[in-house]
Amino acid sequence: MFVSVFDLFKIGVGPSSSHTMGPTLAAGRFTKSILENASRIGAGCALNVTLFGSLAHTGVGHGTLRAVTAGLLGFLPRQDPAAVSTAIKRLGEEKTLHVAGHMAIGFDPETAYILDKATRKSGHPNALTFTLVDGAGDRLLEETYYSVGGGFVMSQSEMGADSIGDKEHHSRAKQPDIPFAFHSAQEMLEMGESSGLSIAQMKRANEATLRREDEIEQRLGEVWGAMDSCISAGLATDGVLPGGLNVKRRARAMGEALRAGHARNDIPLHSAIDWLSAYAMAVNEENAAGGEVVTAPTNGAAGVLPAVIRYYLEHMPGAEEKIVPEMLLTAAAIGGLIKYNASISGAEVGCQGEVGSAAAMAAAGLC
Repeated sequence: MFVSVFDLFKIGVGPSSSHTMGPTLAAGRFTKSILENASRIGAGCALNVTLFGSLAHTGVGHGTLRAVTAGLLGFLPRQDPAAVSTAIKRLGEEKTLHVAGHMAIGFDPETAYILDKATRKSGHPNALTFTLVDGAGDRLLEETYYSVGGGFVMSQSEMGADSIGDKEHHSRAKQPDIPFAFHSAQEMLEMGESSGLSIAQMKRANEATLRREDEIEQRLGEVWGAMDSCISAGLATDGVLPGGLNVKRRARAMGEALRAGHARNDIPLHSAIDWLSAYAMAVNEENAAGGEVVTAPTNGAAGVLPAVIRYYLEHMPGAEEKIVPEMLLTAAAIGGLIKYNASISGAEVGCQGEVGSAAAMAAAGLC
């Protein structure tokens, strides 16, 4: 079993890895399918997108329609919101997608989306289907994707293959040749004991089969940099969150009160929890506002791990920033086990399943 640390920690925008990041990637995959089937696609084609289950019920509030449209326009989850808005406005006026710059496909973002709240796909609650039709309304190309949590996306065929036969057999067959392919916590601990390596060292060795050591360090630095910047942005911003519910931001006031108490040397016994809450709340509010966050392992639970790392660096004696990559690698190993053996998807296991996964990852990283 191997889930890369950079698959688990993906930099993108809020408010939901399942409802925004995953659908963006799904849309990008479908545009590739259009290009692969270009010989079958002529003039006068049009595209519509059907959202099912959780995406249909909460997709409007979570920005799923905008996310899918952005993906169809070629944007990645890590995007410039202003550029996305400009491109979507132009699409609304032209009502035409230009795939690869030359294939013209009809698409009106105001009418192309169907919210099917009655149908629940068997593969996963977060499902969306892309349907390309010709001028006569006949289907030329159709694909269903599932946003399975944390920004991970699987097609209908991939979901079917994953459910056939023995899960472990198929998983092992798909794995790259990595040195520590542990499928459970017990296997992980046994491999660590026999090799004399820490969890982070084993995880790093696995990552080294995919990329150079300097690239691993650079990308881990980018992940932590995005997490840290998200906390700082949340602590510096107040006002009302978007969404129409008039929810006021609280992280900035929490942080200011804690800093004032610290200056007075008036530190209560529960101050650790207060600081952790302020840091996590800062990330949660940035996520809700559509800011840049890191799945850890999802957007919904993105505040837990960064809060623990920030608390370690700012409040624990002897803390060293050079340890942060090891914390991230250890946390990713635990997150990968949870994703493989259970789920990190809130639509499957509830929001507490997401946050519980994040708490386990953060505890492992801190240890």
